[in-house]
Amino acid sequence: MRRILYLIHRWTGIAMCALMALWFVSGMVMLFVGYPKLTPAERLAALPPLAAGCCIEPAQALARSHRPAVVQAITLTSIAGRAHYQLLEQDGRTTQVDAATGALAPKPDAQAAVAAARMFKPGAPARYAGLVEEDRWTHSRGLNLHRPLHVVELDDDAATRVYVSSATGQVMLDAPRAERYWNFAGAWLHWLYMLRQQNTDPVWTWTLIGLSAVGVLSAVTGMVNGVQRWRFNGRYKSGARTPYREFAMRWHHVLGLAFGLVLCTWMFSGLMSMNPLGVFNARGAKPDAAAMQGGTPASVRLAQPVAQVLALLQTQSFKPRELEWRVLGGEPFIVARDGHNGTRIVAAGSHGLPPTMHCDSRISATCGDALTVTKQWEPARLEAVARKLLPYPVRSFEMVTAPDAYYYQRGDASMYGGNERRLPALRVVFDDPGHTWVYLDAATGQVALSIDSTQRVGRWLFNFLHSWDVPALLSPAWARIAVLIALSAGGLLLSATAVVIAVRRLRRMA
Repeated sequence: MRRILYLIHRWTGIAMCALMALWFVSGMVMLFVGYPKLTPAERLAALPPLAAGCCIEPAQALARSHRPAVVQAITLTSIAGRAHYQLLEQDGRTTQVDAATGALAPKPDAQAAVAAARMFKPGAPARYAGLVEEDRWTHSRGLNLHRPLHVVELDDDAATRVYVSSATGQVMLDAPRAERYWNFAGAWLHWLYMLRQQNTDPVWTWTLIGLSAVGVLSAVTGMVNGVQRWRFNGRYKSGARTPYREFAMRWHHVLGLAFGLVLCTWMFSGLMSMNPLGVFNARGAKPDAAAMQGGTPASVRLAQPVAQVLALLQTQSFKPRELEWRVLGGEPFIVARDGHNGTRIVAAGSHGLPPTMHCDSRISATCGDALTVTKQWEPARLEAVARKLLPYPVRSFEMVTAPDAYYYQRGDASMYGGNERRLPALRVVFDDPGHTWVYLDAATGQVALSIDSTQRVGRWLFNFLHSWDVPALLSPAWARIAVLIALSAGGLLLSATAVVIAVRRLRRMA
């Protein structure tokens, strides 16, 4: 059995050592430079503030939809510097309506894409570079409804490449030249994107699963062999605790004992990141956000004109870049976002709002029916509507004011850097077969995260083992990064000695 384990490690190590070394190098790069993405704060910072007299009413925009009654969301935003309503249709597509004229926005062409890119980076010369269905920087499934993408090259200091939606005309992604170049040694290399041909690519998926499985086998058998051959009591004739005298073999043995466990966990968690055979998919029913809302913005809206909403926000020194019409428990409200992705809730009356709300009688004749502005919903209001998410009893409610093991914000370089994890949030624990936990963002009244017991296991077997991303280690960030770099450097040296040994072995066989 020892001989079999030794041979398995030898040949899997020969097959995987160079790739393992590249994974360590690319992993270290990814700690500082992530795969190109446009975070919510970056997107909003590039939009102009909405002026009080900018726009027609949402009802006028809804009239432009083919099926106004089933429009799922209404957003007032800016496209190429001009205010537009975006209507999320039932099929997931969007309809753009010019908020000044009420006309349907034309399909974005090259000229519109260049205009959007110029607004994104004012003052930078822009050059249209064509349409792409998908390239090495646009594999994200979140871009599927926006394909093909217009590509615009900006002549700014960062040589930014901008991708613009062919469906909405909005900037969906920016990729500065330095970020693109570093990604060749980072995420693009780490995920072997040179093998990926399309957004959903089973060949690429199973290639990564297979390589990761071989890597796990190599790491585990190497660890077993290393422990068996190390003299914990006594020494070999050479006086050393390792039987190997040759430099590369000796240090491969020593480094394997020092960093082998880390290598095993990282290879295994890398395999788990691919969710082989869907082992971490949610097993039960998904939370029904529509039931919690109790209506759609198309059927339930604030009666007050949009100009009043914008005027009130400005009196509160809040400069909105976007307005989102939403419904919570059958009551309409608006989420306003500023250029830093800060939010305010605007509602009529005091439905579920704290007593410290803002009421401006200058805007409404009856202050009790006036618009109110606050930063978040009352916990009791969120608890009442949260019960409708699943047809099962609620075991507990808790207002989370600090990150926990499942609800936490990652840095911009992380693949999860674009996820919004605001605090406070209401954590709802259901007594359903999947033991589902749901987190409601108190600032928006929306489901920010839903995770059942199977997904929680996946969180520990992938995210924690691969990234060490528990809140206690994420702050301060530099301490976690320093430890990960030190361990990665050890793993790289271990892989490098394996490369030397593998080359020698293959030369002797040639």
